[in-house]
Amino acid sequence: MQIKPAQRVSQIKPYFFADLERTFEDLKNSGIEIIRLDMGSPDLPPEDFIIEALVNTAKKPDMHGYGESGGSTALRSAIAIYYNNRFDVNLDYSREVLGLIGSKEGLFNLSQVLVDPDDLVLVPDPFYPVYHVGATVAQAQTYDMPLLAKNDFLPDLSMIPVDVARKAKLMWLNYPNNPTGAVAPLSFFEEVVRFAKEFDIVIAHDAPYVDVCFDGYIAPSILQVKGAKEVSIEFNSLSKTYNMAGWRVGMAVGNADVIKLLRTFKSQLDSSNFKPIMAAAEAALLGDQSWIIGRNLIYQERRDVVLETLRELGFTMEPPKASLYVWARLPEGYHDSIAFCSDLLQSTGVSVTPGDVYGKSGAGYIRISLVIPVERISKAMSKMKEWMKKKV
Repeated sequence: MQIKPAQRVSQIKPYFFADLERTFEDLKNSGIEIIRLDMGSPDLPPEDFIIEALVNTAKKPDMHGYGESGGSTALRSAIAIYYNNRFDVNLDYSREVLGLIGSKEGLFNLSQVLVDPDDLVLVPDPFYPVYHVGATVAQAQTYDMPLLAKNDFLPDLSMIPVDVARKAKLMWLNYPNNPTGAVAPLSFFEEVVRFAKEFDIVIAHDAPYVDVCFDGYIAPSILQVKGAKEVSIEFNSLSKTYNMAGWRVGMAVGNADVIKLLRTFKSQLDSSNFKPIMAAAEAALLGDQSWIIGRNLIYQERRDVVLETLRELGFTMEPPKASLYVWARLPEGYHDSIAFCSDLLQSTGVSVTPGDVYGKSGAGYIRISLVIPVERISKAMSKMKEWMKKKV
């Protein structure tokens, strides 16, 4: 019997990094050392008090049954307190906060609860792939908003045709941005909220990097804009802020009607996070935040090593003020970022991500992640430098 996929999923391609694993295995078998600067998975552990909260809770005999779908009351309350402390944003934890099994779940599900076939979704380009995939599965149309260096990698809302804006039901934003590392001022979010109210568009802001900032920069939340909750929902995560990527704890906050839709949909798909993980997340959100400053300085040191090498080699980029990435345009003489990354990997074992993975506006760029020790980053940069100078 030939198994035929549902039409709505037949267009979905395997996740780029899943396919990459097979290439790594082949190279390792041939004796090549792999240095991964492609994925954005933090290499540093959470603080000890977070791990201790997990361990201590897991030892309790009544902590191993099903938890509350959408997060325990304590976790949702902690998320609301975090938003008040961090952004001076007030949230009703019972109506405007939803716990997620990692924010990626919520990013995908949002399209499933908001858009119908042939509805229109505005997506930044370059983009985090799940924005497009979620719309594809919902059988919606997408309209790409180019993120260009000349606009500081912010979408130019004035370039969206009026007929497109009127048809659009959902707009995705992501600042600090993956993959570009760009940041958005609060004034831009104010413009977005006005735009959304004019055209009746829900704004989905994906914000997992708001606490990974450098050089004294402090990232805002779109919910700081007056009236933003009328049209906006924000996704956040403990993955990057608290080095808890594998723990899978995220959140959706903002518009109560959208939160209710997500909660109802989610209740049919999963049960909940492991109760001790929710307790640890609560500890992370409410506990000492000062250690994050030192952690960010580690990322900043890694960033500066990458920037120094790329400048020497002729790449063009802006030093990122936040995120885990350096987004760099290839030097003169190089045009194909996919070929560049493939040749670099095959020749040196250094893996960086071609910008094309994130959309057509990513062509000619590479993304370098800052999630391995500085010594390994320095080694990777030395290998890249040696390889490129041989090619000249």
